[in-house]
Amino acid sequence: MEVESANCKYRVSQCEDLELLSVERPLKIDLEINGLESLILELHRVFSRDHVNIQDVQKLMTAYESQPKDWRRYAKFDRFRYTRNLVDAGNGAFNIMILCWGPGHASAIHDHADSHCFMKVLSGRLEEVRYRWPENVQPEVMKKFNTRSCCSANGSPTSTLSDSGQCQNDSCQNFRGKTDAPELCRHDGSEEYDASEMEESGRTSLEVNDVCYINDALGLHRMENPSHVDGAVSMHLYCPPFDSCRTFDARTGKPTDIKVTFWSMYGKKIKRVIEANDIIESQE
Repeated sequence: MEVESANCKYRVSQCEDLELLSVERPLKIDLEINGLESLILELHRVFSRDHVNIQDVQKLMTAYESQPKDWRRYAKFDRFRYTRNLVDAGNGAFNIMILCWGPGHASAIHDHADSHCFMKVLSGRLEEVRYRWPENVQPEVMKKFNTRSCCSANGSPTSTLSDSGQCQNDSCQNFRGKTDAPELCRHDGSEEYDASEMEESGRTSLEVNDVCYINDALGLHRMENPSHVDGAVSMHLYCPPFDSCRTFDARTGKPTDIKVTFWSMYGKKIKRVIEANDIIESQE
């Protein structure tokens, strides 16, 4: 994969080729990360470059082996909901947080605001459930790709998108609603909304030290702790950071804009919920 084709310092829609925005398997890990602090330092070094390949970030996240002594002070649980706890703000290029999941806790179905999302399980077990985008709800990556080539029946770029993000090619229209359609060919760019149940596209059980990657071109997801007894802890890296995203009603597919917030910062619980953009603005 060319570095320029998947630059984590920019939004997904700014990458050269959406088809390259997935992590290749098997991923060869040829480095060792000794501790969470070393991981953070290495991430700062990598993100100081002009281009940051998603494979490089995935390798770093995978090379670190979870040690509770590294992250215990960031792990703040709440009995009623999962919590998002800021570990490092990444100088605005990325951020790292620890999420704590009580028994049975789950997120809503959500997008990632045109950013790259990496997740690593540190303790317990989590399940990732992926969904296709609802009909007539287009991802931001589609809106911003109005000058890029659209897909054809054989996967070759043959036409452009309109200003509304609608594909101008009949062959792309032929894919509409089909399970084998490329993800971005499943949306017509319409602003109208028709209620329909969300379509699940896959489930993955994630154990300790497993790492996964997702972006809006790959679909939507929700995370859940399947255990009704034990808690779970995960580490998330978002690049670039974002302060809002969309959640989706599983029964109707209806989207809702929400602000993303922090339960704690740098190991200290805060008196009020801090919005993500508060951290970014404080570094400008």
